[in-house]
Amino acid sequence: MTKALNTGLRQALLDDPKVLLMGEDIGPLGGVFRVTEGLHAEFGDKRVLDTPLAESGIIGTAIGLAMRGFRPVCEIQFDGFVFPGFDQITSQLARMRNRHEGELTMPIVIRIPYGGHIGSIEHHQESPEAYFAHTPGLRVVSPSNPHDAYWMMREAIASNDPVIFFEPKSRYWPKGEVSFAEPGAPLHASRVVRAGTDVTVIGHGAMVSVLLQAADIAAAEGISLEVIDLRSLSPIDYAPILASVEKTGRAVVAQEAAGFVSVGSEIAATIAERAYYRLEAPVLRVSGFDTPFPPAAVETHFLPSPDRILEAVDRALAY
Repeated sequence: MTKALNTGLRQALLDDPKVLLMGEDIGPLGGVFRVTEGLHAEFGDKRVLDTPLAESGIIGTAIGLAMRGFRPVCEIQFDGFVFPGFDQITSQLARMRNRHEGELTMPIVIRIPYGGHIGSIEHHQESPEAYFAHTPGLRVVSPSNPHDAYWMMREAIASNDPVIFFEPKSRYWPKGEVSFAEPGAPLHASRVVRAGTDVTVIGHGAMVSVLLQAADIAAAEGISLEVIDLRSLSPIDYAPILASVEKTGRAVVAQEAAGFVSVGSEIAATIAERAYYRLEAPVLRVSGFDTPFPPAAVETHFLPSPDRILEAVDRALAY
């Protein structure tokens, strides 16, 4: 995924001279995760800008640049570092286009590496997507594989609305094929990534690979899981989700984030509202616990595992 994102950013820089990258250590270093590696050398420090350690300043500067016709792509170095820029994002960036009755666009992408599974320290492993999905005026997306990472980045940069682009850290290194000829799905489309008949399991980002692992285990036990990759958290494309639930009659929603007032809560409520008469069991949720993200030594107890997902599947099937 790092290479796919790098390739997508490079192509955007080539295609449009108004695209520029901003962030802490993204220049000669290439970013902590090397997503911007080589781009400073190719495009120079006026297109790939190393910024001070000031997230509010990064976002505020990007807003000003967007008002002058640029298309900034901002990197927040780690998920837990976004909060100093939260005021600029929610009070200014998200509201600006509505405030100007659509006449002013805000083509800004904010890249945020997020989630666990890498054994990091406090403020370096968070899952804050619900804050932004809750905020009107922001588009919020998260790819789960290299192909989607490339095309979703290209589409996010082309958007005239601000896009919060959550990159699952644990998926930076696993390899996958990228088709540069065909995107496969629009930016905000959810997608069935494994067909099944017994239970619908739904997730985004790194959770998709965990759901696929659970589906493999379940298949060996004679249980068929249909796996849906959300891809977009705001807006959410419910059509594939509802079609799947109407077929299986059961749904489990999984996420790394805490469960209370979360993206998973919203999906569960919507399924219950719009597919109530097709459900054979309550919609169940599997999430991180309602605590701060724990130290690395105990993160495996916090993050949903295939076993925790399969336990929810068993409960759904028991109804």
